[in-house]
Amino acid sequence: MGIRNFRVTNTMSRQRIRWGTIGVAVLLIFTALFSFPQAYDKVSDGLKSKSGIDLGHFPWQTPFRLGLDLLGGTHLVYEADVAKMSSGGKADAVEGVRDVIERRVNALGVSEPVVQTDRAGESWRVIVELAGIKDVNQAIKMIGETPILEFKEEAGFIGLTDEQKKGMETFNKAAEKKANDVLKQALKSKTDFVALAKKYSEDPGSAANGGALGWFGEGMMVKSFENAVKTLSVNQLTTKLVQSPFGYHIIKKTGEREVEKDGEKVKEYEASHILLKTKSEADYAPADQWKLTGLSGQQLKKSSVQFDPNSGMPTVALEFNAEGKDLFAAITERNVNKQVAIFLDGDLISSPVVREAIRDGQAVISGDFSIAEAKQLSQRLNAGALPVPVTLIGQQTVGASLGADSLDKSLFAGLIGFVAVAVFMTLFYRLPGVLAVLALILYTFITLTIFKMIPVTLTLAGIAGFILSIGMAVDANVLIFERTKEELRRGLTITQALNEGFARAWLSIRDSNASSLITCLILMWFGTSVVKGFAITLAIGILVSMFSAITVTRVLLHFVGPWIKNAKWFLGGVKK
Repeated sequence: MGIRNFRVTNTMSRQRIRWGTIGVAVLLIFTALFSFPQAYDKVSDGLKSKSGIDLGHFPWQTPFRLGLDLLGGTHLVYEADVAKMSSGGKADAVEGVRDVIERRVNALGVSEPVVQTDRAGESWRVIVELAGIKDVNQAIKMIGETPILEFKEEAGFIGLTDEQKKGMETFNKAAEKKANDVLKQALKSKTDFVALAKKYSEDPGSAANGGALGWFGEGMMVKSFENAVKTLSVNQLTTKLVQSPFGYHIIKKTGEREVEKDGEKVKEYEASHILLKTKSEADYAPADQWKLTGLSGQQLKKSSVQFDPNSGMPTVALEFNAEGKDLFAAITERNVNKQVAIFLDGDLISSPVVREAIRDGQAVISGDFSIAEAKQLSQRLNAGALPVPVTLIGQQTVGASLGADSLDKSLFAGLIGFVAVAVFMTLFYRLPGVLAVLALILYTFITLTIFKMIPVTLTLAGIAGFILSIGMAVDANVLIFERTKEELRRGLTITQALNEGFARAWLSIRDSNASSLITCLILMWFGTSVVKGFAITLAIGILVSMFSAITVTRVLLHFVGPWIKNAKWFLGGVKK
């Protein structure tokens, strides 16, 4: 009885009620404008055109973030190749793939991309949803061309056998002889160099074009090739073979010019060549010459283009994260005076000899890079290197028109439901029902404002969760009104009945909403993108509905309560 008396006498002061009502009104106006600023802008533009009064546009023009099913876009499914990995490392590798792909699609400027992993039996997949993406082919290209960066150490290969060495020497001698024969033909007068290159050159990148390499500046070719071109006059051929790590070159200089770059005049050259390839130890090394170290692009923090202080050749510098720093230190410690190979997309691009242990997490990829090639490689690595290969196995395009139609139908259905609820609450609970509808309107605007501010990606499932939370908000009001009716039947005044009704209903509202929130958390943790969207909007709606029912409705009822003398008219159906 003492507790009951405390509840009845614990009433809100009139001053608190007035300030609370003002706060509700301000909150209603602000959230309405924030949710739908277009309405204010339209009114402002109309007022300006008719009277010349310029109120300006609403300052916070934040659009709703729409998901794939509403905005349209692309749904991609990639399968990760983890067949060669241990069962314990597969999940971590696929998660690394997910992180890398997410970084790459973020670079596309996609609105809230969804990148998640999925496993079906022994198949590991990465699902990518790109809402509003315009260039699908570009997205596919960027994700598919993400390089696989791997660091490997020697696996016991001690060099070539005598037979392999003899075979390599025989091949290279034959290549040199053939190159000299072609050179003799090229030096003859009236010889068609283009036709000769198409016939003999073993450079796949230029042979079809008659050996043409286009224009290049200093540092863009290997040193031996570049030096040979500098000594030639335009339309002059080398009289001797030019050797490089790729083989023997016969070079014809076709042009020379002076261009301005960064305020300075520099020379550029144009040349064609015929390449006869040679072999090195790498061509004879067994497939298992190198073994994995555990260090890959997954631990890469950033890369940058630098220049070798001795040769002046461009290099790509790598910086690893904390995990990669420790791995790289351990790798270099056990491989002093040995080679550590750097592979990109399965191709050996550098195999430097470790002179001392490197503990600062810094590595350098050196090779016969041009500046443009080094920059491109650095950009690709900064976007992320995949720890395992992926293959595109599914692609689905969602049209924006379909999403807009679905959105319109969903909003129309929600509007009908809201109107039906409003009519029911007004007819059954009279004035409190009207106030509850007003609280629901405020609830709607607050929720939409939160969706914009977080922001929340709205999908059809998310909209369903939002509409469901409206029903739960109505349920809270029904509990409060029914408890208030019971207190009115006991002979309490309207103010006393309201306080007691809210106090008695609160426990039921708290417990039901708490159980719903727990369910939402479970769905967010274990569910897929569609389920997560539903759970997030429902959880936000539940929290806001509790505020609107317990605070907003209570303030409004206390504000009008003192002027109501007829309890029966106030709630309807009250019989003592």
